[in-house]
Amino acid sequence: MILTKTGLKNAILYGLLSGLVLATFLKGVELITHLTVYTLLLNVDYIPYINTFAFPELIEVGFHLLVSIALAICLYLLFVHLKISSRKQIIVTATTVCLIIGIALFPTTTFSDKTPDFRSFPSFSYWMAGHIIYGYILGYLLAKSKDN
Repeated sequence: MILTKTGLKNAILYGLLSGLVLATFLKGVELITHLTVYTLLLNVDYIPYINTFAFPELIEVGFHLLVSIALAICLYLLFVHLKISSRKQIIVTATTVCLIIGIALFPTTTFSDKTPDFRSFPSFSYWMAGHIIYGYILGYLLAKSKDN
């Protein structure tokens, strides 16, 4: 994979798309199961100063999408820097990174009364499934665009 302006633009688009898929998936899970995994995705209770504001859902989704776009750009730049061009390696790496992020972020649920209990295995399972889907989609899109 080589660094191009088009590649960066695609990374932004792919971060947006995969972030929307993750948000939609977790929102659906929350609506059906009443497990507050979507609430956890949007939660900012653990971020000093920002946690003093009550943001509307649309703004919280915007925060999530900015993080998703930043991650997509970082992964793109990582693949360029490491000269990773194998579709399989791009997908596996992106999925693994997102799996690790999901594991790292789930404990933030302990900072809020609005999010799932830390010991909720169903919540953790849906949370991880969402992050695996997110990572796979992001990796697939980045791998698909490597030839463009």
